[in-house]
Amino acid sequence: MSLTQALRTAAAGLNAAQGGLSLVSANVANAQTPGYTRKTVETATVAAGGDLVSVRLASVNRLVDQYIQKQLRTESTGGSYATLRSQFYDRLQNIYGDPNSATSLESVYNDFTEAIQALTTNPSDYSTRANVLSTGVAMAQQLNNMSEDIQSLRQNAEQGLAECIASVNTCLRGLAQVNNQLTASHADDASRATMLDQRDYYLDQLAELMDIQVTHNADDSVAVFTSSGIQLAGASASTLSFDAQGMITAGAQWNADESKRQVGTIIATNSSGGTIDLIASRSIRSGKIAAYLEMRDKVLVQAQNQLDEFAAAVSRTLSDVTTAGTPATSGAQSGFDVDLTGLLAGNSVKVSWMDTLTGRTHTATLMRVDNPSALPLSDSLTADPNDKVIGIDFSGGLASAVTQMNKAFNGQVQFSNPAGNTLRVLDDGAASVADIVAVTVTKTQTSLSGGTAALPFFMDGPDYFSGAVAGTYPQSVGYAARITVNPSLLADVSKLVQFDVNTPSGDQTRPTFLYDKLVNTGQTYVTNTGVGSDAAPYNGTIASFLRQAMALQGENAAGAAKLAEGQKMVVDALQQRLNEGAAVNIDEEMTTLLTLQTAYGANARVFSVVNEMLKTLLQMM
Repeated sequence: MSLTQALRTAAAGLNAAQGGLSLVSANVANAQTPGYTRKTVETATVAAGGDLVSVRLASVNRLVDQYIQKQLRTESTGGSYATLRSQFYDRLQNIYGDPNSATSLESVYNDFTEAIQALTTNPSDYSTRANVLSTGVAMAQQLNNMSEDIQSLRQNAEQGLAECIASVNTCLRGLAQVNNQLTASHADDASRATMLDQRDYYLDQLAELMDIQVTHNADDSVAVFTSSGIQLAGASASTLSFDAQGMITAGAQWNADESKRQVGTIIATNSSGGTIDLIASRSIRSGKIAAYLEMRDKVLVQAQNQLDEFAAAVSRTLSDVTTAGTPATSGAQSGFDVDLTGLLAGNSVKVSWMDTLTGRTHTATLMRVDNPSALPLSDSLTADPNDKVIGIDFSGGLASAVTQMNKAFNGQVQFSNPAGNTLRVLDDGAASVADIVAVTVTKTQTSLSGGTAALPFFMDGPDYFSGAVAGTYPQSVGYAARITVNPSLLADVSKLVQFDVNTPSGDQTRPTFLYDKLVNTGQTYVTNTGVGSDAAPYNGTIASFLRQAMALQGENAAGAAKLAEGQKMVVDALQQRLNEGAAVNIDEEMTTLLTLQTAYGANARVFSVVNEMLKTLLQMM
């Protein structure tokens, strides 16, 4: 080998060693940098004419197991979804409290019923009466506070969604930028490896926010889609927008109908200007965004429904009076008369009739509506899955209401107003297609001294609670946040006992009625609470419904915690396997550094020796 060849070989060796040293330095410096993967240098020999000439840097390798990386992204999506859900369930459990604690809703309700029970044995005692009111106020305030806390959690979810969407946009823009760099770049291997790290970092971050599908191209660029197939990033990036709402209340819910939606929705706009609602199209099914949506629009809404149904059940059972109709006939027709005096919006007439051709009994609830914009009504307003709910607009008077009733039944059941506020319900007479089985009217008692043991103990702010439907949602939505004890009752505690002017101060009729209604009387509950099902709605006492609701919350929280724990184990295991190759190991880097330093020193020594030899040759000349 000539001295020139030796110098060239040594110079190439120095360059290769220097490149390796630079890479080791970068590995050590970025050991804690998120998304950075360990890199190694691969060298190759260069020969000419069969003689060894030099060595060169062949490539820079990223030590990433792409199969494990893909699995990790998928599991990270589920892991972030499960973890966030579990965190929200924990906070929701804190709102409900320990069922055995004195401050839980169940304990507060028991205090209220026990106070009424004490009143049944000592109705004339002022302090006993006052205790009933104070425990009633405490229960109402507990419902108010719990509702406020639940809506605060929904507000947190709304804010969390806004933050997630901002992060998604950052990732999508970053991916589009890196894609364009990878497609157009002629950078060296080290720079390209850095671009791939950036690409993978954005993908990892995006996978925690939402479930995605990634397609890799030959030039290492990627196309990113939602799991439903909507493209989010490629050469350009879609932009996601979220119109976060300032204040979340129980009535603020998501709806595909833009005019009814009162919470934020997620709109994706592509580079061509096309838009799609990712919530309406159900394009996001996992990740943090899906967890936030589930909590905001389902879990926390259901929790509020449970409180609202409990509050409504307590109010209804104390204030609503259901009266059976009196038999009535007209020629060959027979049926019942009911008095509609005092019928409020939300109060109803229930009609049961038998189809004589099939022998099947049908029921329909005719609910008073004073705001026609609320029509038509949903059958879900009553818990009976076989009940048909028909909204009747009373704003035009009873005659107009009767006309609407007859139109709804097409002559099979016939309605009339023979006198005053009487509603007559008759079968079809000689046609004998339908036979009236029963007719009842349910009205909300509005007077404390109306001659009946029922009373409006609880109010909806300044209004009576009658279950009215005046707009998009019935009065029961958010009622737990507004329930109060009747101020007239607070002003005159004697009305807990005296329901007319002749009632003795020690009369037990009303206290016994109140206690029996609250403790012993069963009722059927709407199924949007998660208790019971559409086919088999839950029927039981108020206390049993409350226990069922709290048990459901506990089971859901435990299930969420178990899912999060299991998902974390999977994610941690995959992350560890990925780190075994991709993460920087300082000890390994130091070993590599020593090897490169030795190689660098050896090549530098060749330079020194050649230099001495050249000096010697020059001196000999």
